[in-house]
Amino acid sequence: MIEYIILGVIQGIFEWIPISSEGIISLTSQILIKDINPLDLAIFLHLGTLLAVILYFWKDWIAVLTFKDKPLFRFLLISTIISLIIGYPVYSIIKNAAIGATLLLVTGIGLLFTSYFHKLKISPNLSETNLAVITGCLQGLSVIPGLSRSGSTIFGLSLGKLSPPDVLKYSYMMSAPVVLASAIFVYLKNPTLNSGWPSLISGFIIGLLSLSFITKVSKKINFSTFALVFAILCLIGAGISFLI
Repeated sequence: MIEYIILGVIQGIFEWIPISSEGIISLTSQILIKDINPLDLAIFLHLGTLLAVILYFWKDWIAVLTFKDKPLFRFLLISTIISLIIGYPVYSIIKNAAIGATLLLVTGIGLLFTSYFHKLKISPNLSETNLAVITGCLQGLSVIPGLSRSGSTIFGLSLGKLSPPDVLKYSYMMSAPVVLASAIFVYLKNPTLNSGWPSLISGFIIGLLSLSFITKVSKKINFSTFALVFAILCLIGAGISFLI
């Protein structure tokens, strides 16, 4: 049980920062747990942080489900459809892949550009639909271990007209529908994953605390600085992955 609790804690911390929680969970689970597909387990463990997203943004979810926030509803609908269309075939191809340090490096460089252009107030200001398509594509590709979901979607969302707090909110909320669909899929394919329930509890608790911390910090510092910090974390993760 302790192995699953440890994995849940790792998921709860790294889900919100651009160091690819899937990559880290896949790598760690190969050491701690031998009899479960590491990528399937990494996807399943997202259920814990999914609950954290639902609870933390509960007011926004009510607004979406009651159609009071139509822009966010449209964004989530489009981005979810695109993510699933891209994510499933990518998963089928790379389901046994290890963490990709090169992809972490690419994500880090993208966030460096995000920081630089935001500081200069340069942005293409993409339309809402185009933004949903682009970030949906990036989220679908992030099923690849090593490509950070949070980092790549924050980069994509920064290309639009959203305020910095909304960039984070959209990035974290857009993960929920895809995480739910993906977790159900891998569980039906591999029912032995139910042994990982302790990790869902630890992932939820730690995920809620770390999500609250990150969103509060993002409101207190300039977004270009925030993106720069995320870029540095991503590049550090890439460096560690290359060494491994």
